[in-house]
Amino acid sequence: MIHYQIIPVTPFEQNCTLLWCAQTLAAAIVDPGGDLERIEQAIQKATLKPSKILVTHGHLDHCGGAGRLAERLGIPIEGPHSDDLFWIEGMQNQGQSFGWNDVSSFTPQRWLNDGDQVSLGEQSLQVIHCPGHTPGHVVFYHAASQLAQVGDVLFQGSIGRTDFPRGDHATLLHSIRHKLFPLGDAVQFIPGHGPMSSFGAERKTNPYCGDGVRSYN
Repeated sequence: MIHYQIIPVTPFEQNCTLLWCAQTLAAAIVDPGGDLERIEQAIQKATLKPSKILVTHGHLDHCGGAGRLAERLGIPIEGPHSDDLFWIEGMQNQGQSFGWNDVSSFTPQRWLNDGDQVSLGEQSLQVIHCPGHTPGHVVFYHAASQLAQVGDVLFQGSIGRTDFPRGDHATLLHSIRHKLFPLGDAVQFIPGHGPMSSFGAERKTNPYCGDGVRSYN
């Protein structure tokens, strides 16, 4: 099974998450946007074995610290989809916009595509390409645990912004309705910000993408 710990980081309170294989303690750090010391302390306290960094998309609050953390821990970066390359290449410009000087661009050891698998100890995560918030956004899903790491695609009671470059509202709704919700109502998800929820709860109550919304593709 997969265990997890959520670590809010950066002034945006972004949910960096430790995911680890219960059998081997091999751990992935998902979306290390910053506050690297806090992340490393959590890894040490849980006696985990960091094996890779996973990135859902190229916004600085999700991956501004990914390159530096990969160097410090000597582990590879996997993700996002290559359509977010322009965001990652412009990481320092993103940082300057918010007055952050400790962000850097990076080159993932592996770009991820829809249907890929990411190994984590004895477990594997399914990669689901969910564009809309950004064109290269990916979601990580562990079927046995009924757990998804959705980044900024979906939130409790809300959805991701689409007013950034190459964002698209209709595409985002399509990703949620046709790629995430079909995984099942029981699936719990960790969003990029805020509290966890389930796909079933959002289908019933979310005013932007729930079953009561009819203006989607």
